[in-house]
Formats: sequence, C-alpha cells, structure tokens
Amino acid sequence: MRVNDRIRVPEVRLVGPSGEQVGIVRIEQALSLAAEVDLDLVEVAPTARPPVCRIMDYGKFKYEAAQKARESRRNQTNTIIKEMKLRPKIDQHDYDTKKGHVVRFLKAGDKVKITIMFRGREQHRPELGYRLLQKLAEDVQDLGVVEAHPRQDGRNMTMVLAPLKKKSEAQAEVKAEKAQATANKAAEREAEAEAEKAHREEQKKTATPKKPRRRSENLDPDMEA
Repeated sequence: MRVNDRIRVPEVRLVGPSGEQVGIVRIEQALSLAAEVDLDLVEVAPTARPPVCRIMDYGKFKYEAAQKARESRRNQTNTIIKEMKLRPKIDQHDYDTKKGHVVRFLKAGDKVKITIMFRGREQHRPELGYRLLQKLAEDVQDLGVVEAHPRQDGRNMTMVLAPLKKKSEAQAEVKAEKAQATANKAAEREAEAEAEKAHREEQKKTATPKKPRRRSENLDPDMEA
C-alpha cells in the first residue's frame, strides 16, 4: 500500500477523510489537500484507473487493521471442531443421544462435523445418510446452521454445522446462566432459613406456659402432719 510521495501517478480518484467523493484530481492537488488537514494520502485501490486514494490517518488505519487481524486470529484459534459419528440406520434412542451432544457443542460455540458411516450394502444407499443429516440440521436449526453441506467422502458422508453464536458469546451466556443458578440457590437457602426462623418464633408464641407450683405443693406431707 503506497502512501503520500510514494504514489507516483499523474492523477487519482480522490476520496475525502469523511468518505466523500472528491473526484479525479492531479496527484499534487491530492497531496496538498491531505497536508492541509494534517493527514495522509493513501492508495486504497491501486488497480483502478485512475487509482483510488483516500485522505486518512495512516497510523490509525494500520493500528485498527492490526487489531482486526489479531481478533480474527483469536476467533479462529478459539473455534473448535467437534466430531459426531452416526450410522445411517440409527435407532431413535441413539439418535436422541447423539443429537444431545451436538446441541451441547453448538451451545458452547463450537462447530460440529457430522459423519455418517456406511457399511457393506449401505454404501449403495447414500440417500439414507443425506436424509439423516437433513433431519439433524432441521432439529438443531435454532442453535446452528449448515456451514458445509452433505458430501460423500469415500465410505462416509460428512456435514459441518456452525453455531449461530460466537464462542465468546456462548461462553458469556454459560457464565451468566451459572451465576444466575448460584444466585437462585442462595436465595432458596435464605428463604428456607427465614421460614425456619419464623416457624420457631411461632412455636414459642403458641407454647403453653408452665403454671408455677403453689407453696403447699412444694411441702413434704410428713412435715405438714
């Protein structure tokens, strides 16, 4: 990316600092306009005819581009691809179990690679695997979307599901749910303690007070005689 004096063309299509279209101007005029506002002239589309240049803060532009690149790499690093294997003639109980795992993975913000494994004559019935993958995708459509559509890969058929939420969003949601569950338990324990305390207080109020014994009841009968 060429900047300022390194832009060696007679004229450019100039874009102003706020994105406004200035039009085609001589390179000297473009450099002068950039200098007037203490910014840089940056060539953003060198292959255009004439090249497109924009007046901007090049230092700030490089910093923001580097930040975006780091964020992109971080998201790629955090994205984990889980794998789930199914047979084309899977029974309902096993299907529900496998689907539960897929749901958990998607909720955690992870991608899931679904593999249908064919054996023997099943290899001549690819429609069984396709229908199963379609059903699974429909069952979890509230949590994920099909990123890689079903395709035959030797004896297997694969499909990739991607979560609707980013990994960071999913993790934040899980933390919030855990915090809410902890708060709910604490509130329940506090309510139980208050109820127990009120119960004890009520028992004290309703308890029958003991009558004091009369003096004659405390005397020994032999002494009275």
